[in-house]
Parts: sequence; C-alpha cells; structure tokens
Amino acid sequence: MGKIIAVANQKGGVGKTTTAINLAAGLSYFNQKVLLVDFDPQGNTTQGVGTPRENIKFSIYNVLMENHTINDAKLKLTHPPLTLVPATIDLAGADLEMAEYKVGRERLLKNKLDVIKAEYDYIIIDCPPSLGLLNTNALTAADSVLIPVQCEYYALEGLTQLLSTIRLVQRLFNDKLIIEGILLTMFDARTKLSLEVQQEVRKYFKERVYRSFIPRNVKLSEAPSRGQSIFEYDVRSEGAKAYAALAKEVMTANPKEV
Repeated sequence: MGKIIAVANQKGGVGKTTTAINLAAGLSYFNQKVLLVDFDPQGNTTQGVGTPRENIKFSIYNVLMENHTINDAKLKLTHPPLTLVPATIDLAGADLEMAEYKVGRERLLKNKLDVIKAEYDYIIIDCPPSLGLLNTNALTAADSVLIPVQCEYYALEGLTQLLSTIRLVQRLFNDKLIIEGILLTMFDARTKLSLEVQQEVRKYFKERVYRSFIPRNVKLSEAPSRGQSIFEYDVRSEGAKAYAALAKEVMTANPKEV
C-alpha cells in the first residue's frame, strides 16, 4: 500500500512546489513508483515538469468535481520517471463549488485516491498556499504532511495556524494524519540569519525536522522554467544532492505525530 504525502504550507514562497517536484522526482529515480498530484490552481507543478497544456485532456479538477477517475487524468512521464495528475486554472473555482456541498466535500480527493493508492509507493500532493477546502481535501486524503519552512525572517509565521488546521483535520476527518517532517529550505550557510532560523526551528520542532536541508541554489530556481526537475537540469548541483538526500531520508524516516 502506498503512502500519500501532502506538501503543505499556506505561506507562499517557501519552496513548496520545488519540493513536491524534486522529492517526487528523487523518489522515482530511486526506483519508487510515484504519482505526483498538482493540487494548486496555479499549476506550477504541472509546468515545472514540462507538461504542455495541449497534452492535458483531464485535470485534477475533472477528477475532483466530475465523474472522472485518476486514471482518466494521469500522464506518464519519462524524465522524471513518474506519473502526473495535472492541474489547470479550473481548479480555482473548486473551493466555491465544494462549499455548496452539504456532505462529503472534504473527502472528494480521498475517495478518488483510495481507488489507486495501492498501485504506487508514494503519492505526492502539491497543496495550494491557502487553508481552504482544497487543502482540507489534501490533508484528509494524506497519510502525512511534509512542511517546507524557509530560512528567512518570519519563517515560523503561519506555521501555528497550519498546525491548528492539521489538528482540526485529524479530529474531524483523518485521525491517522501525522507530520512526515519539516524541511528547511533556502538555507544559506553564509548568513547568520539562516543559521539562527535553523537553530530556532530545530529547537522548537526537534526530531520532526529533517537532517537534510535545501540550500539556496540558482539551479533550483532555473529548473522549473525549463520544465525539468533538478535531476534533469543539473544532477551535479547542490540542489540535486540535497533533494536526493531528502528522498533517501523520506524512504527511511519514521513520521512523527502532531
């Protein structure tokens, strides 16, 4: 049975999509069978793995809100060797549409993923930077949450709110949800600030924080514009080494309770 990991942080600009793409790619290059679900209306994950708009017949919106399956929407990629469920801007309206549902609106994604969960080793969901019904659906469907935290001012801002949302989802919809880990991103060893933020996050969250961290790296910033994961764009870069280390750690780590 596969593991579903939601990559979530309602704060934008923390490396969430970069992490979803490169963790999924890293796992796939370690011979894991991976499904990457773009659950953000901006569709950055879909673009970041080089999926042309014309290749998308059905998106996660059609799966979520219509009578389509994951298999209808999935696209098989070769570089990286994983399967993608793409997102389009249509997903932006799903929050409002779901709000009209009286029952079961929080479990729409779970119902679809449960059907194919056993076919994959890992299902990675790139969540939107918000705390609406889309995020609730992702957290209800997930086994665990991976939280990227950037090594900058206000790094912990909003994290309390996200943890409160996780606890609420645990209580109401998914009592088995746990924290997969907290990932430090945009780390710059040359700055005192990065070192201080790392110490603060590790002090506060202790063993929940991954040993691996993601450095501030130009290649990581450039790769999405080429429609490539860091492993295709520059496998020798520090960013590629960091995400390979994270993938290994995810494959061997014991997730923590909230």
